[in-house]
Amino acid sequence: MTSNPTGSAQPALQSVVNFRRDAPPNRTEVEAAIATILRWIGEDPGRDGLADTPKRVALALEEHFSGYAQDPAGMLHRTFEETAGYDEAIVLRGIPFASHCEHHMAPIIGQAWVAYVPSGRVVGISKLARVVEAYAKRLQIQERMTSQIANTIDEVLKPKGVGVIIKATHHCMTTRGIHKPGTDMITTRMLGCFKDDAARRQELMTMVE
Repeated sequence: MTSNPTGSAQPALQSVVNFRRDAPPNRTEVEAAIATILRWIGEDPGRDGLADTPKRVALALEEHFSGYAQDPAGMLHRTFEETAGYDEAIVLRGIPFASHCEHHMAPIIGQAWVAYVPSGRVVGISKLARVVEAYAKRLQIQERMTSQIANTIDEVLKPKGVGVIIKATHHCMTTRGIHKPGTDMITTRMLGCFKDDAARRQELMTMVE
């Protein structure tokens, strides 16, 4: 594997980024880039075990980052008002997700707890999970993802309050770098009554296992 301690390749890389900003590469170009990476690490992309790897990786990347083609806000527009006056918290617990950090493209594996207190209308609970998934399937940092989920629910549903808690393991620090397996990170975003009412906020926090 080669390295460039002087950083002299950076201007060339920036040139490629600028050139490609308005012209996304096609599938053939992506597969060629993956084959280049295989050669860079010292592998032979033409050997039997790797012959189809560039194609498989391109397909995997499409799945990993499918959130860019999704509209999280649009997922929440269909609501229901037949609630018989229900005005307590609705909590969807332990929503599993897999994301990737934007710094190393390493996996972020975790769970999300999403809560809101309705103001006359509710949304199908599967839509809350879809919002989590749409933001997770992008290059992320956990803090931003937490805020994006909460802010979107707040802006579209206009509830009395929103609470989002995310607990995740970051492979950029468990399998590389500092190598600290067994650690996880918790982030929260509290809006409305979850921010103003300490008891309600604490009740939600206790649901995180």
